[in-house]
Amino acid sequence: MSIAAEGDRSGEMTLAFELAAIREFGDPEAVFADAREWSRYVGVVANDTDAVAEFVAERDVQQDFDLGDRDIWLVMEGIREDSDAPRHVFVGTTPEDRRIADATGWEFRRPAEVADAAGWSLAGSDSGSGSSDPGLLARLWARLSG
Repeated sequence: MSIAAEGDRSGEMTLAFELAAIREFGDPEAVFADAREWSRYVGVVANDTDAVAEFVAERDVQQDFDLGDRDIWLVMEGIREDSDAPRHVFVGTTPEDRRIADATGWEFRRPAEVADAAGWSLAGSDSGSGSSDPGLLARLWARLSG
């Protein structure tokens, strides 16, 4: 099973960040907290599962995906099959990430696109995370569904 979290989840999407992509955000913890408000599952994926485990532990964020010892292709395929959310969005940075998304049935988005839609700041930017903005969810939903 690729989805590790249990419990009642009612969000509209499963949201996966490639490790390099989540590191592009100024405040990954805030990104996770905001995404939890409207996502059924949220997590980080990469071929280097030890690096993902270290990132999640350092940031103290709840990882919803069980990566096991599989490569990212198999992980993404397994999450897609196991998740009952209507939408699956993969935030990545490379052409390889796009190929993974396309081949496994995920929508592909880049960090800057998601940050702009959600009001999140990227590392090195001087804007806030936008988490107190009441239009955050509406802007993100409009951007991702449009």
